[in-house]
Amino acid sequence: MYTVIVADDEEELRKALIRKVNWEEAGFQVIGEAENGAEALDLVEKLEPDLLLSDIRMPFMSGIELARAVREIRPTMQIAFLSGHDDFTYAQQAIQYNIISYMLKPISSAEVTAELKKIKAKIDETFEEFTRQSIEKEKQNITGFLMPLLLDSFQGNMTEERNEQLITEAKARGFLGEVGSNQYYTVLVTSFRDRQGKNCTTEAGVNSVDMILRKYVKHASFYTEGRIVSLLVATRGGLDKYLHIIVEDISQSVKRIMNRSASIGVSRMVSQLINCHEAYIEAMNAVGYSHQSEEEVYFIADIERAGVFDQEVIQNTVNSIESLIRGGSREDLEDYLKSLFDGIKQGKFTPMMVQLLVVQLVAAVLRVAYAVADGGSIQRLQASSPLQGKIFYDNAEPMWDQYIDFCLTAKQMVSEERKRSSSVICDQALEIIENRYMDPGISLVSISNEIAVSPNYLSTLVKKMIGKTLIDLLTKKRIEVAKELLLGTPMKIREISEQCGYNDQHYFSYCFKKYIGVSPNAYRRKYE
Repeated sequence: MYTVIVADDEEELRKALIRKVNWEEAGFQVIGEAENGAEALDLVEKLEPDLLLSDIRMPFMSGIELARAVREIRPTMQIAFLSGHDDFTYAQQAIQYNIISYMLKPISSAEVTAELKKIKAKIDETFEEFTRQSIEKEKQNITGFLMPLLLDSFQGNMTEERNEQLITEAKARGFLGEVGSNQYYTVLVTSFRDRQGKNCTTEAGVNSVDMILRKYVKHASFYTEGRIVSLLVATRGGLDKYLHIIVEDISQSVKRIMNRSASIGVSRMVSQLINCHEAYIEAMNAVGYSHQSEEEVYFIADIERAGVFDQEVIQNTVNSIESLIRGGSREDLEDYLKSLFDGIKQGKFTPMMVQLLVVQLVAAVLRVAYAVADGGSIQRLQASSPLQGKIFYDNAEPMWDQYIDFCLTAKQMVSEERKRSSSVICDQALEIIENRYMDPGISLVSISNEIAVSPNYLSTLVKKMIGKTLIDLLTKKRIEVAKELLLGTPMKIREISEQCGYNDQHYFSYCFKKYIGVSPNAYRRKYE
């Protein structure tokens, strides 16, 4: 049985629709009703229905505006319009928000029931497709290109020529069309977990993720070792617009259709295919935080700062030195090391990068040495190291004890830093609301863009730390200011509504009465 919310500003028609339509026969259960778009949006966020059946012309927020707002918070939900306006312009606007049905008034209850059965069949088909087991052949062809691109490092071959070779191959495999200069790539790593938190991802999950992705962007996905890896390609503006909606759609669909949870790691954007391996590492690092959090979506940009150190650069350096030790000439090794140390002197590596690089370089030398040398040679190598006495021990126990302490300290530091960072982000959001509540354009997306975190992360964080949604906090601030202006100034209601960020005086009055219990005029008369 699917759930539905009915929204129509004409109470008599709305009540008649709910009363006369055979919802159970059609496969639906009405769980809420709204008299305007704003109330409908609030119910959608709280009740999470499968379907919203809405009039297209309503006070405060039209059906089109409602559809746009709903897609931000419940992208997986279906929307159907019921309208007396046979207007092609409205129908065109509705298409872009993936409307499942457009019904025209007057319409009988039997006709509504028949249309609801068609909608149910479409939702059934969506659920079935989401859990389909087959893997298409064309996907297998793209996977042959995608897996080495993301999973393997190109080591020292990070050239423009190599990038062009990858683009040519991607086109031949059918992954890319014409590539513009503003093309960007992002990697998602997704895994499904059952109620006990156990990873239950299978290869069939690729179809489920792809079904969501194809609605928004060009992409390709593959399965490997208990996770689904997806490469998304779009303009920067396209990724900015849809990325947070995509991950919410995947998360909500997995929860509603499969009764499971999804952990999703999201990389930063990169502008070249040769950098997609680095993006994959970022997405893997992001989803790694799922083991110490109840969240489901993890944008690496929300968790880790960019530019502190470049793991890809360090790994490429280590790989190059290992390769030169194994098969390069002494001259080539010396030249490479000289160039590397010159770069360090010139400040191309931060102090933190240098420390990490030194440790990994020593480990790389030992790794090659242990593979080919005997015990005596290894001891002589250790004795000749300039780090002797700092990382080598006659007795292994002190080293392991210190290493364990180091790891535990690092874990505690990361946890505390995330808590501090979360608190700072919430404070920033509250400060924006405090200072700019009068801006009618302020929203979850605009605030998250200003703070430079994803809307998903900000929304989840505010709910978790404060217990209210960001919109609730914004409304509360606006109404509290309105109360002060009503009692402390002779301003007209229209002026107060504009001062508090409401373009529509009637919508302001509606929100005020819903929050306070009486209209603005009644509140002023009561307390003046």
